[in-house]
Amino acid sequence: MNDLRRIGFVGCAFLIVLRMTIGWQFLYEGLWKYNQLETVKPWSAEPYLKNAQGPFRKHFRDLTDDPDDLNWLDHEKMSDKWDNWHKIFIAHYSLTERQQEALQRILKGREQFVAELDQLPEGVEFQGDLGEIVNYNTKRKCLIVDGEKHLTPDERNRLLKMVTVEENPSEENWAKNEIAKKYRKAVSDVYKRSARLSFDEKLKILLKGDPDRVGRIWKDDDTEEIVETQIGEINLYKQQLERFEEKMAEVAQFNLTFEFKHLEQMTVPGYEDIQQLRSKVVGPVKVLEADLKREAVKLLDQQQLAIGPVSELITQMTKINNLMIWSLMVLGGLLIAGFCSRLSAFVAAGLLLSFYLAMPPWPGIAGIQALPGPEHSLIVNKNLIEVIALLAIAALPTGKWFGVDAMFGGRPSPQPVKRTRRRTSRPI
Repeated sequence: MNDLRRIGFVGCAFLIVLRMTIGWQFLYEGLWKYNQLETVKPWSAEPYLKNAQGPFRKHFRDLTDDPDDLNWLDHEKMSDKWDNWHKIFIAHYSLTERQQEALQRILKGREQFVAELDQLPEGVEFQGDLGEIVNYNTKRKCLIVDGEKHLTPDERNRLLKMVTVEENPSEENWAKNEIAKKYRKAVSDVYKRSARLSFDEKLKILLKGDPDRVGRIWKDDDTEEIVETQIGEINLYKQQLERFEEKMAEVAQFNLTFEFKHLEQMTVPGYEDIQQLRSKVVGPVKVLEADLKREAVKLLDQQQLAIGPVSELITQMTKINNLMIWSLMVLGGLLIAGFCSRLSAFVAAGLLLSFYLAMPPWPGIAGIQALPGPEHSLIVNKNLIEVIALLAIAALPTGKWFGVDAMFGGRPSPQPVKRTRRRTSRPI
């Protein structure tokens, strides 16, 4: 029985190679993910956690803080996020006053839209609603539009109709006609400038102003009762998401086995439909944020660009990504070097076990959503196999056979199996 517990030289060699190859896989994965952080599309564990399935689905999804991207659809949260980024961007690159003013205009817009005009044509006065938007500054000699308001095409046309321009004016009307021409040009210029929306205004339109996205309500003028409602894409996404989560909770409660596409037959929106709708409502907001950052970078000079990209706000997801990357690199290096080999193998097994539990290929779960990659597994997948291999390494002193552990705790060598001959009785 003691002979069965002894390991030969070849067995020890393969166990050491197994430890080092798993360590190399960990180390390379960590280094690759670290290098991806500086690319256009940095690596993140967020998609994997958001798509978690199984009994621990809620736990893994909640690690992202925003598993359904609802924060991207909240105007106040996005506005606060951009304001924080604005402060960090200024401090990171030490922007000059001129650059700060330009960045402020890009993000928040202008206080006023101005067009040069020597004088107003005779009889032109801005009254009523136009007077609240447009005015003429006699000292600065310019036409001014309030920065918080933008001229509409109808308002521009009303301003243009205040004067008439003749193609072939008489000598008496030539000076008056030139003043009218300059006025019409100033109105056209100030209209074009006021038509440029700041990123903050574009965000407000996306999340509050577009009826196709946020919906619309019609009320009776007399009774103020709601006559008709239009459900926007954002509200539709939230409703479908809520119904889907309710169904997922019901499935988890009764431990039902079902295929993911069966949800559509049960009058519940399917996962793929929800993801398409999420891309439709969240995608434009993400694109808008990316455009804002690109416009901000255009303000920098060569010395400022050499500083490098601005550090993103530290979020829960940032901490998880950094923890994952450094865990992979550190554990990989320890396994290759054979330093604290048992402890590092045990911790590495726990890390891989978390990957396994996030998307376990269990009956009734694997069919809910296709796992990433070409793998097809049932109960046992590559992650679980590697977990078992690491636990086996943790149970053996492979670091003392070959590794840094041998320098501290001695180098035990495998004992060869001794074969004993059985004594047989000979007849006398």
